[in-house]
Amino acid sequence: MQYLLMICGDETAEEHQYDGCDGWGEDLERRGKIRGGGGLRPPSEATTIRVRHGEVLLTDGPFTEAKEQVGGYVVLDCDDLDEALEIAAKHPAATYGSIEVRPIRPPEEFA
Repeated sequence: MQYLLMICGDETAEEHQYDGCDGWGEDLERRGKIRGGGGLRPPSEATTIRVRHGEVLLTDGPFTEAKEQVGGYVVLDCDDLDEALEIAAKHPAATYGSIEVRPIRPPEEFA
């Protein structure tokens, strides 16, 4: 089963200003657990799009005002939710921010 880890933190906090994951993913890559991922540019560079009554509405920045913002993501291939949670708990961002773990719906659920 695949899981999405959304790595969140306060973008203005000093602890959030790091480069990389302190080796968190190296063993996971060797074990074939990581399927993809990356860091995101700051929320100030985001554009939110909504379509209402056929009209495209664009907003600079994130849709919601929140202290914590998604700063990166990882797609994992795990045996179950317990394994995904164990892996997420070892990510450095879990010590100062939060990591939301969600199962990814398989393509056949969209058929």
